[in-house]
Amino acid sequence: INMGTSAGITVIHKCVNIKHALTAERLGVDIIAMDGFECAGHPGDDDIPNMILLPRAKEALKIPFIASGGIGTGSQLAACLALGAEGINMGTRFMATREAPIHDGIKSALVSGTELSTTHVMKSLKNTERVYKNSASKQVQELEAKHPGDINAIRHLVRGENYRRSFQETGNADDSVWSAGMVMGLIHDVPTVAVLIERIVADAENVIQALPTRVVASGAYPTPTSKL
Repeated sequence: INMGTSAGITVIHKCVNIKHALTAERLGVDIIAMDGFECAGHPGDDDIPNMILLPRAKEALKIPFIASGGIGTGSQLAACLALGAEGINMGTRFMATREAPIHDGIKSALVSGTELSTTHVMKSLKNTERVYKNSASKQVQELEAKHPGDINAIRHLVRGENYRRSFQETGNADDSVWSAGMVMGLIHDVPTVAVLIERIVADAENVIQALPTRVVASGAYPTPTSKL
């Protein structure tokens, strides 16, 4: 950390719970990336979603933090700002862009997937990873159930060489274990990075500008008429 900050580098550290974030803050990082349970990759073992994690970070931290995990739209950016984040960090959403250096077959899988298209593997190893739900991840889960905590039982399925082949060569989304977030349910196209960012910013601005019209002044609540 000191090497980075002394060289003028902004040090951002990923954390999945408040305990780790406070430690990173104490050690001198500049910004925390709070990574909610919805994220691709490693969400930790506490299973804390961003609707809880972000306001807790706002309460606990003195340094800025950005929101990570399950984010891909302008309305989510607006929500993250409301919950105290200074900005957002996206991974899976950027995979489904024209510039992303991965096979179009993987991008198609991201577009056709839903929020139910991911699952967890390697829980028994205390190295939980959220991945695309396919035959390969199912094999990992079955082997983990038979050999909990044994990396050698699943090593041949989770090694990086497998998903590198899917991402760079075959485009087959079903034959390797690869990280993907629940934001798949909000991915409907493969735009350029520029178009995606412009859309997210514009949508966030529209949401924020519309919020005052949805606020009811104190004492102006309508009298309930329902007889239920």
